[in-house]
Amino acid sequence: MSRKTLRALVGATAGLALAIGVPLAASAHVTVNPNTATPGTYATVNFRVPTESATASTVKVEVTLPTDTPFTAVLVQPVPGWTATVEKGALPAPVEVDGNTISDGPLKIVWQADPGVGIGQDQFQMFSAVLGPVPDTGHVVLPAVQTYSDGEVVNWAATPDEVAADDTLEPAPVLYITDTPPASGHGAGHGTATAAPSTDDHGAAEASMTTDGSAGVALGLSFAALVIGIGGAVLGALAFARRPKKA
Repeated sequence: MSRKTLRALVGATAGLALAIGVPLAASAHVTVNPNTATPGTYATVNFRVPTESATASTVKVEVTLPTDTPFTAVLVQPVPGWTATVEKGALPAPVEVDGNTISDGPLKIVWQADPGVGIGQDQFQMFSAVLGPVPDTGHVVLPAVQTYSDGEVVNWAATPDEVAADDTLEPAPVLYITDTPPASGHGAGHGTATAAPSTDDHGAAEASMTTDGSAGVALGLSFAALVIGIGGAVLGALAFARRPKKA
């Protein structure tokens, strides 16, 4: 094998690894899991927040709640090393919920990391909350703001329609209620949100974390296997190229 051919083989395998690795990194975004819920229930959901920065950690997460179809009850599960706050205030306009007219309610959930704590590179954190009662509507957009330790701020705020028109936008977490969630791509999630609160909420959150974590591990192992395979191909080519030619 000539040196020119060998260089081409090495370049091709490196390009293949890069082409596959980039989509894997780009696919990570803040999501709500499960991403479906039943009207009238109190749904337990988990906001999955990955860190995509190679130099900073995630230190703050803010989720904006709807004001036109508000949740009157919002409960957050404590996360070690983080302070969770449910911010409440006046709604833009009074809204009728279950026969009652309300003029104020939960507006935002804020998770703030304690000093020295954060979500590091190649890590993610699950933040669990109970939202209810779930409104009888198509879907609820839950824009999220992710703040990094170096001051960078990422706004996950694009609606499904905006993402459909421009898939380069940062998609907001979306809780689908009477609308059918997308089968894949931005905004896709898994399963149906469980009714809450109940004694099984903590177990449900742990089960969701385990499932998401297992999927992430499996993805990582698959990519690692691919890289190892590519490395083997390159080494094999090098060994072949160095074999002495027969007289």
